[in-house]
Amino acid sequence: MGSDNLFQKRKAKADADTRRRKAKRDAYAKVLIVCEGEKTEPLYFSELVDHYEIHSANVRVTGACGSDPLSVVNYADQLYQDELSAGSGPFDRVYCVFDRDTHTTYQAALTKIAGYKPKGTFFPITSVPCFEYWLLLHFTYTTAPFMPIGTTSAGATVLKQLQTYWPTYNKAANGTFAHTLQINNDDLGFAKANANRALSQSNQHHDDNPSTQVHELVDFLQNIKKNCTT
Repeated sequence: MGSDNLFQKRKAKADADTRRRKAKRDAYAKVLIVCEGEKTEPLYFSELVDHYEIHSANVRVTGACGSDPLSVVNYADQLYQDELSAGSGPFDRVYCVFDRDTHTTYQAALTKIAGYKPKGTFFPITSVPCFEYWLLLHFTYTTAPFMPIGTTSAGATVLKQLQTYWPTYNKAANGTFAHTLQINNDDLGFAKANANRALSQSNQHHDDNPSTQVHELVDFLQNIKKNCTT
């Protein structure tokens, strides 16, 4: 009898906890972020989510899909469909974070995202040539194209330039987001303005080297609690 009561109390507590989590999740958008690479970008966005105290039931960040852009999109689609099948409510937004760099499926990934329905659910968050361009914009504004130099890829060239401002930067290191906050006075306003300016210029000139859309996702997450879905 005692064990039955204990079981009921535990079940009631678990059900209450589930309801509280669901209520908190429903207060604002439910978001999936699928990143190229298993460490650099997932760590960055996970740290951002933690910093702004966004509930883990609202935002899922993963990089368990390889580095190929089309693999990122396919995995995001799989997770989206899995969530639908589970009956726990679909993701309101799905962000696919990937670089162009030397990937051969970059354009195919963009085309597939553009064809998804419902519209306004899947979003590409691209960087050309790579994610480190977004980090570089925390220090300086530049739209000089990044090109391969000999055996050095365009992405490696960006990394080298970034390290002239941030000598200790390493891919897959913890604390990247915290460091960018220190650089940009806790709001990332300088970097976001630089990224928006560079993206506008790339659209005008029909040349995306260099450009990034990371600021769009960062801004959305910074303001996610202000934009409730219910």
